[in-house]
Amino acid sequence: MEEEVLKKIKEQDEKLAAIYDSVEKIRKYFLWSLVIMVAIVILPLIGLAFVIPEFLSIYTGDLGL
Repeated sequence: MEEEVLKKIKEQDEKLAAIYDSVEKIRKYFLWSLVIMVAIVILPLIGLAFVIPEFLSIYTGDLGL
């Protein structure tokens, strides 16, 4: 009986280690997804906030307004 309990505990430890590794991989995946999203979406939007007013001032200046 005692051997069965120890065997079950060892199996559970192995499964917990596998789950921990899987969760760490998922955490890193989500982190890099966030970094890539910021680089692709947020940074260009910030850049446009500076470029659009400059473009409009040049455009309206050429029209003589």
